[in-house]
Amino acid sequence: MLTGKQIRAARALLGWTSSQLAEAASVSYATVSRTEQTDDVPPVRATILAAIQGALERGGVVFLDPGDTRTGGAGVRMRE
Repeated sequence: MLTGKQIRAARALLGWTSSQLAEAASVSYATVSRTEQTDDVPPVRATILAAIQGALERGGVVFLDPGDTRTGGAGVRMRE
């Protein structure tokens, strides 16, 4: 599942504001803010997380699962 830490990192990679992410995901600014307030899986519906993840992926990021890296846990990077 997508984490707040990944959302913050992905948004930073894209240079997006919280408002830009909210618009791209068709969710409210407050919802984006709430998802970013935790390092773990945010306390929102799965459909909200899917909308946010989809918007960030359309923007050009790729989300990494814990097994996708040699060291460390889940992460995010730019698509080639």
